[in-house]
Amino acid sequence: MSHKTNAVRLLDMAKVNYELREYEVDDHDVSAEHVALSLGLIPETLYKTLVLKGNIDPYIVAVIPGNAQLDLKKIAKASGNKNCEMLPMKDLLAVTGYIRGGCSPIGMKKLFPTFIEEAAQLETEISVSAGKRGLQMILNPNDLATMTKAIWSDLISI
Repeated sequence: MSHKTNAVRLLDMAKVNYELREYEVDDHDVSAEHVALSLGLIPETLYKTLVLKGNIDPYIVAVIPGNAQLDLKKIAKASGNKNCEMLPMKDLLAVTGYIRGGCSPIGMKKLFPTFIEEAAQLETEISVSAGKRGLQMILNPNDLATMTKAIWSDLISI
């Protein structure tokens, strides 16, 4: 498997420390929990990347724990939008350059407003997609925030 995704290239150029981990893709179970277990990670440290549409911002990125649910009211408030909705899956590749299950918050076609669940600040490392299915990158959440110009926010339902 080639590891030179847009996300990996950008991390290399910025001299950010990260670790790549491969896993076997299971088309019947693409859940973050399954990926975490496949990699021997704690599910709370594997983060998923969600892309949304806002009424003001055309596209917004939310990075939340894989075992959590995004609160649409919280992401709307954090982003200054009146409301937000998930980007239709059919539009994901055209908007981000990534496919479902391989969408990294780093290296999208454009740098969209990005919000990371504030609980990530409590971790020394989190895992996010490296830009293709079957490949995750483990890095410091502060490095992820710097690379994406993200804002820490309370984004999940409790």
